[in-house]
Amino acid sequence: MQAYKHFMTITKHRHLVRQGCFQVGLYWQGLVHDLSKYSPTEFWIGAKYFQGYRSPNNAEREETGYSGAWLHHKGRNKHHFEYWLDYSATELKWFVPVKMPTKYIIEMFMDRVAASKNYNGAHYTDADPLGYYM
Repeated sequence: MQAYKHFMTITKHRHLVRQGCFQVGLYWQGLVHDLSKYSPTEFWIGAKYFQGYRSPNNAEREETGYSGAWLHHKGRNKHHFEYWLDYSATELKWFVPVKMPTKYIIEMFMDRVAASKNYNGAHYTDADPLGYYM
């Protein structure tokens, strides 16, 4: 049952992101958004830690100290700003941001709106995506 609920949650999330992306002309990104969530590496962890009101990655992180599903996800999805961090060859910093293309920033915004709507349901407000980001 957890696997079914998780499947429905990520499918609804993708649908909401697709709607937002289509409204701004990002058709391909709307179609392929978060497909990695259906991969075994992400899906079965998501099903195991599914709660319905927050990302299962947070529950995995609380239990194990890290989220393997998140590490897999952020490395494959360019709409996460963490994808755009790299080591610096010239600066004395461990990580430096790389310029994130605008189309992925827009998709990131759509992602946060959709996640907020998904997890907050009828209690959603337009302040939720920023809160989710923070």
